[in-house]
Amino acid sequence: MQARRLWLLRACALVLLLGTSGVSCAGELRPYEASYRGIWHGMTVAVSDLTLEQTGDTWTYRSSSSPRGLGRLAAGVFPPRQVSVVRITPTGVQPLSFKSEGGESSKSVALTYDWAAQRVTGTYEGTAVDLPLTPDVRDDASVQLALTVELLAGRTPRSFRVIDKNSTRQYEFARDGTATLATPLGAIATVVYRSQKAGSPRITRFWCAPERGYIPVKVEQTRGDEVQWTLEIESLRRP
Repeated sequence: MQARRLWLLRACALVLLLGTSGVSCAGELRPYEASYRGIWHGMTVAVSDLTLEQTGDTWTYRSSSSPRGLGRLAAGVFPPRQVSVVRITPTGVQPLSFKSEGGESSKSVALTYDWAAQRVTGTYEGTAVDLPLTPDVRDDASVQLALTVELLAGRTPRSFRVIDKNSTRQYEFARDGTATLATPLGAIATVVYRSQKAGSPRITRFWCAPERGYIPVKVEQTRGDEVQWTLEIESLRRP
């Protein structure tokens, strides 16, 4: 159950942050508001509200998820509240801080990146974190923004290392075909990408819309032939 929760947190963050830019300028991020519905065992169990805003040379991403219907039975499936602050540099995304909270206190995360000292420190679900900081190290949220920036630049990253308590796990990314999906925003052409943690049987796929800045219109995790959960876009607004 713990491994499933970590996968859900990371993929939910990914769908939220993949939609952070427009198509007018590759690599350009724009403020936005979006919502997604979370589906678990065929039921809508959560709605996630998301915002991205720019302040000076940093970007702040906020997400909050609330249960719907029988969603309380799926407590912990979708992250209750996350805040990530990053800086965009010529070489990509540079995370500055990350927090995940709002559920059980034992599940909270607070990380700070010190690029001068090349260390990331903080706490991760009750475990003290003190790790060497290299350009490919990310948290659950900044890894997703890094993927967005790469896709907008016309590249698909091979892998990132994501912080998991006081260690990191390698995630591989690859293109996995194309599809046109019916959504509340209309029919949208997408490119499908897949993510898989090294050694894990779970695969997460993202249906990303190039004409909408690679926003994901659908995300789905499978284990073999079993669909474990799905995220589907409901609305998107860019000021």
